[in-house]
Amino acid sequence: MKIDVLFFARIREQLGVSRLTAQVEQDITLEQLQLCLAEQHASHWSEVLGGENVVRAVNQVVAENDQVLAEGDEVAFYPPVTGG
Repeated sequence: MKIDVLFFARIREQLGVSRLTAQVEQDITLEQLQLCLAEQHASHWSEVLGGENVVRAVNQVVAENDQVLAEGDEVAFYPPVTGG
């Protein structure tokens, strides 16, 4: 199945990509997707995506790592947002 993956702000800068389409197996969790992306790309992807403050969202809603993804979901990785 296909999952759209978006990267924002410093995460986009560190990875050098703003979006990609991941081809993954059915019943994959958000955490498993993150591991797959790290395996398919440069070694620093694991550090960047696994960062303590990285926010993960599925279809524009903040999600936990155990959320199961579905065909066509949009996953976003971004740093915490501060207001002012």
